[in-house]
Amino acid sequence: MPLLFLLVACWGAIATYTALVRVRRLPQLGFAVLMLAWPTGEWPLFHIAWQVLATAAFGLLGAFEEPIGGIGLAITVVSWIGLLQVHRIGNRARPSMQEAFAETLGADYLDRLDPVRREALRHRPDGGWSRLPVYFDRNGIAIDHDRSYGEHPKRQLLDIYRPAERVTGAPVILQIHGGAWVIGHKQQQGQPLMHRLAGQGYVAVAMNYRLAPKARFPDPVIDVKAAIAWIRENIAEYGGDPDTVFVTGGSAGGHLAALAALTPNLAAFQPGFTEVDTTVVGCIPFYGPADFCDRHGIRGRFAAMEPFLRRMVMPVPLHEDPALWDLVSPITHVGPDAPPFLVIQGENDVLVYREETRRFVDELRAVSRQPVIYWEVPGAQHAFDTFNSPRAAVAVDAVETFVGHVMATRVRTP
Repeated sequence: MPLLFLLVACWGAIATYTALVRVRRLPQLGFAVLMLAWPTGEWPLFHIAWQVLATAAFGLLGAFEEPIGGIGLAITVVSWIGLLQVHRIGNRARPSMQEAFAETLGADYLDRLDPVRREALRHRPDGGWSRLPVYFDRNGIAIDHDRSYGEHPKRQLLDIYRPAERVTGAPVILQIHGGAWVIGHKQQQGQPLMHRLAGQGYVAVAMNYRLAPKARFPDPVIDVKAAIAWIRENIAEYGGDPDTVFVTGGSAGGHLAALAALTPNLAAFQPGFTEVDTTVVGCIPFYGPADFCDRHGIRGRFAAMEPFLRRMVMPVPLHEDPALWDLVSPITHVGPDAPPFLVIQGENDVLVYREETRRFVDELRAVSRQPVIYWEVPGAQHAFDTFNSPRAAVAVDAVETFVGHVMATRVRTP
């Protein structure tokens, strides 16, 4: 029993360490680190609670009757101190978000919002049931499932989250799921965001897209463009404004969101529907890879994405068609006509490096005529916003604030 307690204590301490520190020295273990750091970082007080109960149970079973049990107890106490620090870092999310907005838009950015939208903004996470990771309040929300935007029977489908009461002219947010372009589903990600926005009078659209390795690039971004085309033609029936479309997504979805936003009406991504305007009015990529070519050497040889992309995602290796790899990298397409961007990146992300995201933001800011807000979320890991958590709630509030600001300052053109 003392040895078992020591092993449990070490496991908890490792989880705490991964939530506190970005682990980059072993990139091959990135996914394993993520699965430890992500739940620990988002719910540290929960981890303290179960560890206290487990420690008490081990004590009753005699785990502290030998010195090895005392070592385990010391490790556990240190882990609790670390978890309290994780919690403290998480509490910095809202101030850091507000600083990011003020740095780009000015300290009076909230004053420019429509008064109704400003009044509806949430300034702290909701309480009660909404604190549970997978509880989503559907009061006042209607969801229309599996609307087809293409010929594929399973992957070219949309879900529409909208107010239950009839609305007209509501801003539309297209949510693109992540999953390394090989897995994922429209009902698995973006749920806190879509439920919140639909409850506030917006229309949110969640899409599936064709997955690798069966579908290779540029097929996924073609699907995103096709979904935007469907929204243009049909979303008014659900209360949305077809001329006010935002695009967002996390990880692979963040990559596709940025790529779609930066390539409006690019014929290579719109085969068979080049006449459709696929311009969006704003983009909110969450921790999305920006450069398939790693042209600045940020990831290096040992952490390179190129082997995975070559094997699973791209139709040809980089050396055979560098132009195609360049074409599907968002950083290639930064320019003066880019829409407003809110780029969200976890500080401790072990899969998408913050240095790559910073480089993308710097290059976009250097040329874009529109605001580019960059919020690096303190202590956040990859996929931190997938379920309800205090930090995820702040991310949702950031998106709502950004959409409100774009709407308030947007100049419509014919």
